[in-house]
Amino acid sequence: MPDRNDLTRRVRRYAQVSTAMGGLAARLAGSRYLGLKLDRPRHAADLKASLGAIKGPLMKVAQLLATLPDALPHEYADELATLQSNAPPMGWPFVKRRMASELGEDWQAKFKIFSREAAHAASLGQVHRAIGLDGAELACKLQYPDMDSAVEADLQQLKIVMAIFERYDRSIDTGEIQKELAARLREELDYRREAAHMRLFGAMLKDEHGVRVPEYVAKLSTRRLLTMTWLEGRSFVEAAAEGSLSVRNQIARNMFRAWYVPFYYYGVIHGDPHLGNYTVRSDHTINLLDYGCIRVFPAPFVRGVIDLYHALDRGDEELAISAYETWGFKGLSREMIAALNRWAHYVYEPLLENRERRIQEHGSGAYGREVAETVHADIRRLGGVKPPREFVFMDRAAVGLGSVFLRLKAEINWHRMFHDLIADFDEKALAKRQKQALAAAGVKLE
Repeated sequence: MPDRNDLTRRVRRYAQVSTAMGGLAARLAGSRYLGLKLDRPRHAADLKASLGAIKGPLMKVAQLLATLPDALPHEYADELATLQSNAPPMGWPFVKRRMASELGEDWQAKFKIFSREAAHAASLGQVHRAIGLDGAELACKLQYPDMDSAVEADLQQLKIVMAIFERYDRSIDTGEIQKELAARLREELDYRREAAHMRLFGAMLKDEHGVRVPEYVAKLSTRRLLTMTWLEGRSFVEAAAEGSLSVRNQIARNMFRAWYVPFYYYGVIHGDPHLGNYTVRSDHTINLLDYGCIRVFPAPFVRGVIDLYHALDRGDEELAISAYETWGFKGLSREMIAALNRWAHYVYEPLLENRERRIQEHGSGAYGREVAETVHADIRRLGGVKPPREFVFMDRAAVGLGSVFLRLKAEINWHRMFHDLIADFDEKALAKRQKQALAAAGVKLE
C-alpha cells in the first residue's frame, strides 16, 4: 500500500517532535524573558540529543542548519554538526514488505542477489547492495515509510525551532532560509527527481575523468526506490587520513572540479557537503553520490559570483553592490556591504592569491568560524540582514567545500583552477547550456 501524507500521521509526528522540543524552547524563553542564566553549550547538547533521538527529516534539517554561516549561534552549530545521519536500519521482514510495495510480490526474482543487511542507513532511507540479473553490481536506495507525513510535520516544527533562535538573536532573518530548506527537503522525497539529477550530473561531468557518477536503473526504480550502479570506493575520511600530500592534492582537484564545473558551466550545484556523499576510488577519482539536494541557479546569479570575485580583487565597491543585488539582497547600507565583504573576502581569499597554499592558513577550528563570528556581530549591530533563497545553498556549498579541503590539508593553486573555469564565462552561453541539459535529463524547476 502506498505511503500517505495524512493528518493522523502528521499529528503523531507533531506530538513526537513537540515533546522533545518543548522543554528546550521553554528553557531558552526563560533565559530571555525571565533573566534566567542559560548554559548555551549544555542547551545545545540537549538539543542535539533530542533531535538525534527523533531521527528523520528534522535531524537532517538540523545538519543543514549547522553548515549555514550565521544561521545558528556557534555553540548550536558545533553540536548539530556532529549529528550522525545514520538511523537504525529497517529489519529484513520490513524491507521485504517495502520492496514488494515498490516492485511487486515477485521483486526478489528481479535480482540475482539482494543483501539482507543495509550497506548504509540515513535519515530518510537506507541503501542495500544487490546484483542484477545481468550481473551488474547495484545500489538500491529504499525510502522509509511515511516520510511524506514526517517531512510536512517536521517543516512545521522547523518554523518553531527557527523562531526560538530568532528571538534569541535577531541578526539573521531566517524566512528565506526556511523556504529554501523546505523546498530542497520535499524534493529529496521524490526519487524520480533524484534520478533526473543523476542523469544531469552524468551529462555535465562526462568529460571529467576525475569524477564518477552512478548510472540510473529505471526498471528497478520507483518514486521511493532508487536503483543505480554500485560505485566501489573507500570513505573520504579514510582516504584523507592515509594519503600522501600529492594524493590529497589530487583528491582536492577532483573535488573542486566535481563541484564547480557544473556551477560555472551550467549553473547547477550539488548542495549537500556531507562527506558521506563521496567516496574515493583506488586511482583517487571521486565517486559523487546522493543527488537529492541539487540547486539550479539562473545565469545572472553565476555572473554575480564572478563579479564579486573581481570586485574584491580590484577593491571595486560598486561592482560588489551590484553582485549582492544580483543575488537578491535588498536595501544594503554601505556598512552592511563592508561587513558582508569581510566574509566574502575570507571565502574568496584562496582564489585571489596566485600561489600554492592551503585553503585556510590562519585560525583554527571550523572553517571560517572566527571570521563568521565577527561578521555576525557587525550584522547584528547594523540591524540584521535577510539572506535571499538563492544565496543559502551557494554559501553552504562554499563553506562545505572549504571544510573538505581543510580536512584534506591540500596545498594547491586554487586561483589557477578557478580561472581555468571562468576564463571563457559567457552568461548567455551558460543559460543555453543549462536549458538544454535540464531538458535532456528531464529536470523540472520548481
